[in-house]
Amino acid sequence: MKLMRVGPMGAEKPVLNADGRHFDLSSVTADLDPAFFASDGLRRVADATGLPEIDIAGQRIGAPIARPGVILCIGQNYAAHAAESGSEPPITPIVFYKAPNTIVGPFDDVLIPRGSTKTDWEVELGVVIGRRARYLSSPEDALAHIAGYVLSNDVSERDFQLAQSGGQWSKGKSCETFQPLGPWLVTPDQITDPQALGLRSWVNGEARQDSTTKDMIFGVAMLVWHLSQYTVLDPGDLINTGTPQGVALSGRFPYLAPGDVMEVEIDGLGRQRSVLRSA
Repeated sequence: MKLMRVGPMGAEKPVLNADGRHFDLSSVTADLDPAFFASDGLRRVADATGLPEIDIAGQRIGAPIARPGVILCIGQNYAAHAAESGSEPPITPIVFYKAPNTIVGPFDDVLIPRGSTKTDWEVELGVVIGRRARYLSSPEDALAHIAGYVLSNDVSERDFQLAQSGGQWSKGKSCETFQPLGPWLVTPDQITDPQALGLRSWVNGEARQDSTTKDMIFGVAMLVWHLSQYTVLDPGDLINTGTPQGVALSGRFPYLAPGDVMEVEIDGLGRQRSVLRSA
């Protein structure tokens, strides 16, 4: 299944995308929020009949999940990206938090923060938790706790993240609008292998990143298992699994400026287009 949220910011309605036809899910759930995932919402959608078909043409596409309890992010999870960042590949996952109120839709504007000179793009595979994950016994157990996958852009401000961080990365990750998400949540039955997805990014039509999730140092199942040993993952939580090489931090490309157009894409998960504006 592909699930969407459509409508003005703060008033999105849940929608099922079935091969390009769209069906209103309001009779099944008020929103695609943590309560939906915790109450076996995906099964209820799969079992639903008689859903009214709707036309979403011209309507805003929101993020496919409502505000999660937490956004957990994995740093330097592709060896080539670690290298371009000036670091050795990590031997254990690097974890940081991103504020949940950063989430915006896949075509919403992204705001460059006041004082920013180093706003950067990061295409990432996002993982949405479907069942509470606490002290999972093995990575093999982890996939059953995943509700689906989303296209994520972990927008970052590198000076805030590194020079002004005080030792933590979240200052450079939690600026408003720094988490474009969607357009869809795609359930695991539609993704044959989360470690075999191409992911790409562009700025002003020029290619930046072009890689595959098979190059992750720590795969999806391992990450969910690993995180469950340190924290409880609740339904609706979001995990950003890291970005490949090709970001501005590498020194090969300029950082983002007002008026730039940032696009990201992952096989099967759709494409985003965000215009950069000044905050």
